[in-house]
Amino acid sequence: MVKTFATEDFKALRDLLSLGRYLKVAFIFLALAAFSLAIVAQEKPKVDETKPAAQKPDQAKPAVKSGEYTLSVKTKPIVSISLKAEKAKLTDIAAELARRLKTEVFVSPKLENEVVSLEFSGLTLEPAMQLMSPATYIDYEIDTSSGMPPKALGIYLYDTTTGEPPISAVVKSTSQSLLVEGDTEEGIEPRTEADKQRLEEQPLKIQFQNNSLSVKAKKQPLSLVLLKIGEELGIPVDIQYEAPDVIDTEISKLSVEDTIRKLSPNIRLFLRADLLHAERRALRLVLADPAKAAQQGQ
Repeated sequence: MVKTFATEDFKALRDLLSLGRYLKVAFIFLALAAFSLAIVAQEKPKVDETKPAAQKPDQAKPAVKSGEYTLSVKTKPIVSISLKAEKAKLTDIAAELARRLKTEVFVSPKLENEVVSLEFSGLTLEPAMQLMSPATYIDYEIDTSSGMPPKALGIYLYDTTTGEPPISAVVKSTSQSLLVEGDTEEGIEPRTEADKQRLEEQPLKIQFQNNSLSVKAKKQPLSLVLLKIGEELGIPVDIQYEAPDVIDTEISKLSVEDTIRKLSPNIRLFLRADLLHAERRALRLVLADPAKAAQQGQ
């Protein structure tokens, strides 16, 4: 038996199918819209990396006007100096440098009206001073008991025509010990192998050559060793107490500073650095009384 459909039935079926297609399309559209909104919500805003960051006020370097300067000095662990000067008087900078370093700074008469324009940062003492004057000298004190770097006692900012400052400008010598013993054959060239052997076997032999010091001592008093070193260097030696120390050592071709540090912790060595000629020269030796030094340190 075949069932037949009326025209109205076909029309109703067609409308139902059309409605289904519309609902399906609407569902797909809504799903796409929800997915797009989710992506937009998760997306982070982009940062404009091409825009420069604003400079903080403390990062801006102050401008230095003509005739002015800025000076920074650090003393620990070592001296570090920074300077920015624009046509500033050298004497003004020297006075401030002396106050910061707590040492004396001298300017030669020919440089008293000198103006400088400089800029450097984080330099140690000697390179910084070399930039400030044509000829520079620095007097140091080396305390072998402290293990610290040499302490600047005086800085001389000089021109090349004034000459070297006096040795006693800051290194004052109130007393000097004398070596009264001597070898009558000292300075005589050995003539035989026996003479050479005897000289080699001397209990104390000091030699200073090419800025290097050699010390050969066999159970010799420290005071005698220092007096012999002073005699060889041509500098005064001040023995302030009777040291019981006995030196038994052999040091070959070291600087005066390194040699002195090896001998005793109670020695004060004063020396001058000539920065123009890249030379260092001993000025004075002191064997200090450790008891007095301890009292002064309290």
